[in-house]
Formats: sequence, structure tokens, C-alpha cells
Amino acid sequence: MLPVHVVGARVSFARPSRIHRYRVRFTHRLQLSYVRLLLKALRRPRLTLLTVLLLLACALGAVLTGQIRMDFFAADPLRLFYVNLEMPPATPLEATLAKTQEIEHKVRGLLDPGEVRAIVSYAGTLFTETEPRLGDQYGQILVGLNPKRPGLREVDEIVEVLRPVVTSIPGPLQTSFLRLAGGPPTAKPISVKVRGDRYSELRSAADALKGILAQLPGVIDINDDAARGRPELVLRLDEDAVNRAGLDPRAVSQALQLLVDGQVAAEMRDQGDKLEVRVRRRPAPYRDLDELLAFRLPTPGGLGVALDTLVHQERPVGLGNVRHYNFRRTITVEADIRADSLDTVTANRRIVAEWAKQQARFPDIDLDFSGELDDIQESLDAIGLLFVFGLGLIYLILGTQFHSYWQPFMILATVPLAFTGVVAGLLVTGNPMSLFTLYGVVALAGVAVNSAIVLISAANQRRAVGMGLLHATVYAARRRVVPILITSLTTVAGLFSLATGLGGKSLIWGPMAASIVWGLAFSTVLTLLVIPLLYRTFMGRRTVRPNP
Repeated sequence: MLPVHVVGARVSFARPSRIHRYRVRFTHRLQLSYVRLLLKALRRPRLTLLTVLLLLACALGAVLTGQIRMDFFAADPLRLFYVNLEMPPATPLEATLAKTQEIEHKVRGLLDPGEVRAIVSYAGTLFTETEPRLGDQYGQILVGLNPKRPGLREVDEIVEVLRPVVTSIPGPLQTSFLRLAGGPPTAKPISVKVRGDRYSELRSAADALKGILAQLPGVIDINDDAARGRPELVLRLDEDAVNRAGLDPRAVSQALQLLVDGQVAAEMRDQGDKLEVRVRRRPAPYRDLDELLAFRLPTPGGLGVALDTLVHQERPVGLGNVRHYNFRRTITVEADIRADSLDTVTANRRIVAEWAKQQARFPDIDLDFSGELDDIQESLDAIGLLFVFGLGLIYLILGTQFHSYWQPFMILATVPLAFTGVVAGLLVTGNPMSLFTLYGVVALAGVAVNSAIVLISAANQRRAVGMGLLHATVYAARRRVVPILITSLTTVAGLFSLATGLGGKSLIWGPMAASIVWGLAFSTVLTLLVIPLLYRTFMGRRTVRPNP
């Protein structure tokens, strides 16, 4: 209570209430219990410090061994998702739309009543996270869900129910899902650029990489950005057949050109623009290419010979696009990862290890890892710089306040203690170590030092008036334990509902609040034992100047 509250409430200190008397007794017992525990820690300094260091080592071990799930960009998915399908390249638009509507019917049947807000199916366009793809062979289903309320499933849960049913429908070359999250990054967790010079080798390397991804647990929706083109007709002259027919190979090639694309016979200019006069056969409604190749060329003997007897035919699928990255042809292979499986860093590390076994097959191919991995590295670099800069400012402020170069280091010892609490909180709650959790750790570094500042400031004041080192240490701890606990508890209480998800869970703000709550709780308890121990150990021969 502030003094104005005391006056306004007309509190009488002459006749304390029952609650006040109970509070005084409770505070006294709390102080005595804490002092007894502190004295035990002061009598066994090595054991106390070893225990704290062991807790810190366990926390680091849990992070390094993968006990803490890493999901740097954990975010709440938007209440919508896409079902993408790709038909064979020669599929007409009408057939693609029919297959898309068939899949839509299956999707509707697997959704619970009240879940769907709208479902839209379309063909000819496929929207992705980076760019749209156009083509008659592409189809997409947009499923919009109602806002989250009790009884409705999460987006990931719905997608996992639909996946085995939708992917088993025959017809599409590939069926995948796309869900959008309300945060960065824009790329997939796995995004590998396969770079080379020869497209055939590049295609084989990309297929080999997709095979590696298919063997990794939890990797789903594997695809690449090499769009399949339209079917092509490749004709090569059969020199023997042309010679037997008594024809000139150039005449056969010219006839093919006139039948399909025409030949430029003259050029002219009109108002500065260049115009070409193209001669070609009158257009005919061919139903297939066989009718075109059935055209008969006249021979010198007055007979006719069909074009298909003069050429060798090949009908491959052409290239839909040829992408480049850093002056080399590139196919980008992308994939998503289930939330309860590998993290992005571990998955990319395994890809590198597996690709090394196949590198000899593709000596001219190199891999460039991007996607979330680039965003993670950039974010970690920024957070590291921010963290060091923040600790530097804290040190400068504390050094100026305490007139000491050493005491700020004792205060900053609470930061690793807080990190121990963060790791413990993540293990208990099951939250991932995300980018937002690290933001919480950075913020926690500025909050966790408050308890140590209060303890050391009180001890310095006692020593400045002539009190002994041990007496000043215990006195400061006993007098400040209640304000420290009250300050920490109010902060924990304010973030408790957000950390536990009482008002609704959030993958963005929940882990960050949980890191602050657990880190502050652990650091407060450990600070009350470790900081007095460090103060007594390292301040024995140092003089103390009173704070201004």
C-alpha cells in the first residue's frame, strides 16, 4: 500500500487487524526459515556452487541433446489451409477441375459440422507461399475454417486426418497441403537449392534429394519448383528413308516448317516497325499430331510419301521453366516438417550428412540451403548481438551505481540461473524453443538482475556503516527476502495466465511468457542463495563505498 492508501483507508497501527497479525507472523517465519537455509548454504559453499553449476550443466545438456524441441518460428496457424494437386501436363482444364471437385467432396465429408466457413475449388492456378503457378494441370482447394472455439479441431489435426484420404485418390501426380501461419518466415522449413549446369543431371540430383527427404521421419509435402511443361514432339530426319524417297532433306525440313510454324518469305517496314511476311499452310483442325504427320510429300516419281515415314519421333515432356541462382541452373526442393518431429536445424543437418554419401554420383552439383535455415541464422545473430549489447548496458549502469567493477559480475550471474529456469519450464510445459522464447530470455536478463541488485545494495549499505561481512550479508538477505519474493510473485502472477494458456493458447506469446515465468521463479530462488554466497566469498578484501 502506498502512503496515500493508508491515509485514505484510515488504517490504525495502534490496533492491528487479525490479518495483519497473521501476516506479520507469516513474514517472520518465512525470514527465519530462509536464514536457516542460507546459513546452511554459506557453511557449504563448494557444495552449493557445485549444485548450481550442475543444474546449469543439465540445462545446457537438455538443449544440446535435443531434449528441448526446437521450433524457431513456432506460430499459430491461420484458420485456413490449401489442398494442392498437380495433374499430368497434358490434362485439360476441365479434367483438372473435375478431379479438384472430386477431392473437395472427400474433404467436405471428413470435416465436422460447424468447422467449415467456406470451401472454394478452382483449376488453372496454384497459389504457393512465394509465387503463383499457372497451368491447366494445376488445381487447388481453399478450406476456410470458423474461428477457434471449444470443440473445434486445430488446423494441423484436420490436415493429418485428411492427408491419408486425399493423397490416396488416383489421378494427380502430386497432392500436398499448404497451411499458413501468422508470422515469419515465408519459406518452408526445408528449402534446398540444387545447382548445376546440365539439366538432366540437375533433375536426377533433385530426385535423389527428394528420396533422402522421404526417408526422414516427420518430413511431409515434398515438392520442387521445376514445373512440368507441355508435351513436345521432337522429329529427326531418317536419312535413309529420305534418300530412298529421292527427296532433299532441306525440302523435308522446309515442309515441316511450313506445316507448323511457317517460313518468313519477306520483310518490310511500316511506320518504322519491322513486319514479316510468313508463309504457312492453311490452318486445319488437327485432333492429334498423327494427322499432321500423315501429310504426304510429293516425290520426284510423282507419288507421295507420308511424313511419319521420313522422321524419327520422340514425344517427351518439355521444361516448364528453367530457374537460375548465382549464375547456375537451379531446382529448389522444399518440404514441411511435422510439429512433433524433427526441428529445422536437425533436419537440414541430416540432409547434409545423407547427401555426402551420394555426392560422388553428382560431382558437378552443389546444394545451397536456404528457407528457414537462413532466417534462423539471421535471427540468432541479431538476438546474440542484442543480448550482448543489453548485458553491456546493464554492466555499465550497475558499475556506475555501485562504484565497482566486480559487483556487476556477481549480479549478472543471475542470468544463467534464469536460463536454467527457462529450460526447466520448457521441459515441463512441452513448449518448443522458439525465436519468441529467445526474445523472452533477452527480456528476462533485464528482469532477473533486480533481486541481486536489491541484495547487494542492502549489504553495501550495512558494510558502509561498519557492519561485518557475514553479518551484513545475512542481514541484507533477511531484510530483503520478502520484497524480493513479492516483486517476483507479482510479475509471475501477471504472466501466469498467458504462460499456462488459461485465456487461450498461443504458440507465439505462450512460450515467451512461460520462459519469463519459469526463468524468474528459478532465478529468484537461486539468487537468494547464490548471490549472498558470492558476496561473502569475493567481497572479503574489498572496500565498499555507500551508494549516493
